[in-house]
Parts: sequence; structure tokens; C-alpha cells
Amino acid sequence: MASSSSEFLFSLLCLALLSLPLIVSSIGINYGQVANNLPPPKNVIPLLKSVGATKVKLYDADPQALRAFSGSGFELTVALGNEYLAQMNDPKKAQAWVKENVQAYLPNTKIVAIVVGNEVLTSNQSALTAALFPAMQSIHGALVDCGLNKQIFVTTAHSLAILDVSYPPSATSFRRDLLSSLTPILDFHVKTGSPILINAYPFFAYEENPKHVSLDFVLFQPNQGFTDPGSNFHYDNMLFAQVDAVYHALDAVGISYKKVPIVVSETGWPSNGDPQEVGATCDNARKYNGNLIKMMMSKKMRTPIRPECDLTIFVFALFNENMKPGPTSERNYGLFNPDGTPVYSLGIKTSSTHSSGSSNSTGGSGSGSGSGGNTGGSSSGGGIYPPVTDNPSPDYMSISSAGGKGRFVECVLFFLLFCIIKLRL
Repeated sequence: MASSSSEFLFSLLCLALLSLPLIVSSIGINYGQVANNLPPPKNVIPLLKSVGATKVKLYDADPQALRAFSGSGFELTVALGNEYLAQMNDPKKAQAWVKENVQAYLPNTKIVAIVVGNEVLTSNQSALTAALFPAMQSIHGALVDCGLNKQIFVTTAHSLAILDVSYPPSATSFRRDLLSSLTPILDFHVKTGSPILINAYPFFAYEENPKHVSLDFVLFQPNQGFTDPGSNFHYDNMLFAQVDAVYHALDAVGISYKKVPIVVSETGWPSNGDPQEVGATCDNARKYNGNLIKMMMSKKMRTPIRPECDLTIFVFALFNENMKPGPTSERNYGLFNPDGTPVYSLGIKTSSTHSSGSSNSTGGSGSGSGSGGNTGGSSSGGGIYPPVTDNPSPDYMSISSAGGKGRFVECVLFFLLFCIIKLRL
């Protein structure tokens, strides 16, 4: 009887171990098309697979791209550009947009989200700000009418300039002048279960104050990090500190927003820049994006303040886009050149190999209002942190241990399995 019971328990544990999910994060990539020399969308799928991506975020609802991703298995996020927000006050126009740009491509193209506007609240355009929330409501209402609201969520993307201060994370809050516009959006997230999207660029913080920001800290390189004096949480990279700053700001507004998840809708590092753009080098871009992608490939991305929440991150960007306005850096965030060759080696290995994309131009249909953090305000809300000092803490909380709950369950199951095997012997 004891033998059969142990064998039954042994079988259960084996099944439990086999059913445990692999502790890794999904890799997202931003696919902008503000260029006149990019390959056709059908040629980008091997490039995305070569970096392990499973999620893709567009800056529009380009029909050619949506058709190209049909049957690919990628989860797609489409976008409604800032220039269309005012029109979406009309529910009929919102419904027409959803039917034409979303419903028409389902289910073969796996569209999972619609981003309505990009960095609107920090654009200093009052008419645009006034149009944002009604547009989000109209698009969500159109999804409800089409029976798609359970599979596709609606959100909008913000720059870190929505924060008044960003250091330390535990002292952060949203800008008071934005609260009247931001609060209804947060209520919308709570009601619909959608995440808040943040464009977070540690590059901006380093560029503005390279003498006081540790380069290793922003590039995910080994460093001593810093301990937040308010929360006692330890951070060894700036991106996670920036994300937790937003979580603290959500908590400061009200307890009802504690469950609103955060998605990093853009983050990246330019491989080239103007002389005054300190840190915009190929080597730094390789380290930032390479280290970040390797982290996402090896474990769940969880920050100290929300260790139970998996953090979805979209790297900016797939290509260098030669028609983007602004400083040189804006045209050099890409992982790939237009001909499909890597801008630099990421130092990662995947099961997929990529072939070079065709150099035939598809034109630039991407929305110029949201293709790469150029409205993110590097001078405000960028996450300016003091130099990393020798302050080792006895309660050091390494970012690499953030997925501890899942690993703890694995360890317990393996220990029980070991005990049963010993008993059987």
C-alpha cells in the first residue's frame, strides 16, 4: 500500500514538474517604418525570429504589415496615430476604423492591443490632450460592439515626463498639472484591465548627466547599484528603477490603481548620435539591447516593487529609420540596417536564422508622432539617478532574484521528488 501510494505521488510530481512553465519573458520589438529604404514587411519576420521576438508593436495599422503577419504566430499591437484622435470622438468613425484596421485581419493576424495616441499628455497640445480619453473610449466601445473587447485591449503610451520627480522611485508621483487628464485614463485601465504603457529610455538620463550616472548601471552591466532609502529595495539597473517609479506614482494616486500593470512600450539605445549626444555609440547600444534581450530570454522580468508581475518590454527598434526627424540618434535606434544586416552583434543565439531582407522600399507609413522616444523629454522625468556609491546593503535584493516564487515552487517539487526516490530505493 505504501509502495503504490509513493508511486502515485511520484507520478503526480513528475507531471507537475513537466507542466511548470519555462521562466522566461516574451520579447517585444517596435517595428517603425519612417524610412524610404526598408524591406517589405514579409521579409522582416525572419529578422524578428532571429532575436527571439514573439511580440511586435506597430505605429499604425499598415495593411501590408498586417497581411504579412497573418499566420506568423506573432502577437501584434497596432496603433492609432495622434493625428486621428479628434476624429475618433465620433463612435461611428471609431467603429469603422476598428472594422477596417483590426477586425478585417482577424483571426489569422493575432492583434492583441490597440495603442491610441503616443505621449499625448506631455505634448503640450491641449486640443490633443482633450481628444485622447474620448478616443480611447470610442475605440473600446467599437471593440465591444464587435465582440472583440475580451481579446484586444485599448491603451495609450506615455513618456516618463508624466512624473514630477523620478529619484528615488519611492518618492515619485505624477505631475499635478496632468492628473485631471491622467486620472480618467487610469480609471479606464482599472475598468478594462488594460495596462499603462511607458516609454522609458535610460539613455536620456545618461546623456543629460554622464558625470553623475553610472554607465554600467544604465547598460545592465555588473555594478553595485543603489538602495532606495524609502522602500529599501535594491536596484542594479536604471530601467527597473524607472518602472518602479511609475508603480510608486500609481500607488500615490490611489489604492485602486495598485493592480494596473505596466508595459514598457519603448526602450532602446542609439548606436550613433550628434557630438553632444553623449553615450550614443555602437558599443553602448550593443550592451544595452544585448544585455536586455539576454535577460528577457533567460527569465521573467520582475521589478522589486512588483515581484509577482511579469514585465512586458518592447525594444526600440527593429530598423534604423532614415526619415525620422530630430537629432542623429533618432535615426539610429535600430537593431538592423535596412538591408537586413545587424547594426551590431547582440551576442545571442536562437533556434532561428535570418536571411537578409530585400532592399525594395515599402515607403514609410509609420506615424511620425510615435516612432521612437523623440517626444520623451530627456530633461524631465528621464530617471536621473546619483552616481553609484559603495553602499552594499545587508538586505540586498538582486534584480536577478525577482522571479523567486516560481523558482521556489520548482525547488520544493524537486526536493519532494528526491525524497520519494530515496524512499523507493
